[in-house]
Amino acid sequence: MFAREPQHPRNLKDMLAEAKNTSELMVDLAYAALFYDSEDFSEEVFRLEERLNALVFDMQTLAVLAARSPQDAEQMAGVLQVVHDIEKIGNAAYDIAKIVVKRLGIPPELHEDLSAAEEATSRVRIAAGSRMDGSRLADLDLPLESGMRPLAIRSDIEWTFDPEPDEILRAGDVLFLQGPPEGVDEVRELAGAEPLHRKPAAEKPPGQLSELDRAVDILVEMKNISEVAVGLAYSALLYYDAGIAREVVAIEDMMDQMRHRLEHWVLLAARDIEDPPSLRGLLHLATASETIADCAQEMVWIVEKGEEVHPVLSAAVGESDEVVLKLTVSPDSTADGATLEALQLETEAGMYVLAVNRGGRWTYRPRHTYRLRAGDALLATGAPEGLQTVFELFGQTPEEREE
Repeated sequence: MFAREPQHPRNLKDMLAEAKNTSELMVDLAYAALFYDSEDFSEEVFRLEERLNALVFDMQTLAVLAARSPQDAEQMAGVLQVVHDIEKIGNAAYDIAKIVVKRLGIPPELHEDLSAAEEATSRVRIAAGSRMDGSRLADLDLPLESGMRPLAIRSDIEWTFDPEPDEILRAGDVLFLQGPPEGVDEVRELAGAEPLHRKPAAEKPPGQLSELDRAVDILVEMKNISEVAVGLAYSALLYYDAGIAREVVAIEDMMDQMRHRLEHWVLLAARDIEDPPSLRGLLHLATASETIADCAQEMVWIVEKGEEVHPVLSAAVGESDEVVLKLTVSPDSTADGATLEALQLETEAGMYVLAVNRGGRWTYRPRHTYRLRAGDALLATGAPEGLQTVFELFGQTPEEREE
């Protein structure tokens, strides 16, 4: 059987990029474990946690050895802070995955709200003789055919993050992807796997929201905002933007308030259900989401205080498998006056808008009906392959593209 050569990062920059990718994949898989109520997804999170721990230890060692002067030590302190926060994000994902394994309680209302997500993360094991077996990623063209983009491949215990188009898939490999929910089963068919069965949504009688509905709504919002906070934190490091850093701090304050509101509604909901301990999963999720937002705030401390950022940080963020892009809507461009739904950034370019700044005010995770205007500043994240399409839609000049 074909086996890949082990691939290990060789320097601090590569290790940081892989650790960032690993922690983000852990979070995505942990929420997928909840959505599909799948211990298989949880097990993948546990495997990645072991890899992340090893990466963190090696990065800490390298950072200490690289500090040869007081100035080096100050800059490396910032690197170590980010390393520590990446590890904590991975730990939060581990805690989310444990909710499924420990059966702490996942209300049907949470499944229904998670099903409305714009993106789904999935894993599939490639069966012998399937169309994927022996095929190159470039030949499968999964982003175009299904909207799903490959994130990583696990071959036994070896991981390949951000796989290249020439990567050849083999029977037994486990492929991790992200994209629109409707693309999940299309990819599984190509891999020779059975469709994933989701729990059917329960019909709710019309009327006022229950306490549990309110708690779940807040929790899903906390999940979305915590992910935005991490994306903004990496943007602040990449662009050394104090304004974005302040937005991350504001989000963390918002998360504290949302946590208090969620606890209030969970306690009220406990009065009306037969098994109150089944709500423990909601409280664990809230803690994990708040932890992720806290980590984002800690990452941007060096930018917020005007401290010098070590070049390795911005280099690592810029070279991870998802680029963080800062865009401005040019007058008379395709984006000027268009809604996000009309632009179809997700399907056309594989890009997802984190936030829009209009007149100094940020809108996080804008809806598809959000209409852009000339002068709007956007932060988006996604696959590097979509850059050219995005630049054309937003009317970026060749000089801006080069930058």
